[in-house]
Amino acid sequence: MTVTHETQTPEAVDPASLHTPVIAWFDQHARDLPWRRPEAGAWGVMVSEFMLQQTPVNRVLAVYEQWLARWPRPADLAKEAPGEAVRAWGRLGYPRRALRLHGAAQAITERHGGEVPTEHAQLLALPGIGEYTAAAVASFAYGQRHAVLDTNVRRVFARAATGIQYPPNATTAAERKLARMLLPEDERTAARWAAASMELGALVCTARNEDCSRCPIAEQCAWRLAGKPAHVGPARRGQTYAGTDRQVRGKLLAVLREAVTPVPQSALDAVWHEPMQRGRALDGLVADGLVEPLENGHYRLPLT
Repeated sequence: MTVTHETQTPEAVDPASLHTPVIAWFDQHARDLPWRRPEAGAWGVMVSEFMLQQTPVNRVLAVYEQWLARWPRPADLAKEAPGEAVRAWGRLGYPRRALRLHGAAQAITERHGGEVPTEHAQLLALPGIGEYTAAAVASFAYGQRHAVLDTNVRRVFARAATGIQYPPNATTAAERKLARMLLPEDERTAARWAAASMELGALVCTARNEDCSRCPIAEQCAWRLAGKPAHVGPARRGQTYAGTDRQVRGKLLAVLREAVTPVPQSALDAVWHEPMQRGRALDGLVADGLVEPLENGHYRLPLT
């Protein structure tokens, strides 16, 4: 016998019944993170959003502090070679984010007088800025009313409003519609709600081992009230690292980040035993603009 679980219709949710307890919980339990402090400004918020994509807070903190100490304004980063951004990115992973942040800093300097723009459309027009990052900066830095949908928020909404354990692998139109429906009308409250729902997903309504006893909306959570039915959609994507091209790319970049002069091919050959995979990883780094090949068989981080 097959047991089916009906999901809740999101329109049945009273948004106001979620806003007050979640924001009150956030007021009491929010982490003191440097990009949430007033002195961080819009640039600090933008830097944090780039770094936090697919990277946990504890790995970001030290690099964020070093980055802002070195480049406290977009113009400070813009005048450096893009390779310096890659070098300073360290081991955060997905280093193309460093190039995109450098490109955004250059555009901010050239188009907006070195100030992070306040308008959502202007943010979205910056290189390397997608819908999520534009909404996050507009909301967290400028207190504007935007639906900010990251993995944590999507999971909270899926459980609390829709009654399913996990959201789809990719953001859907239905999720965007739900996020807009749940968004408070008041601008300041909406910005607070965006941060609070994200924090709830990060600390309580986690992907595994959720702690419903600490959740301020447990009593009205559709997924909990349905008995926490198991995920029945497509398999959730896992992230592997050992032995992948990503690992090889990381090892190659580590050598180049430490070097103050161009690196010979032999030094790169020493980091990975399998030549075909090593060559493929190096070619990928070059194609992505993360590594610059020189005529004499040496390599360096990009200067332009």
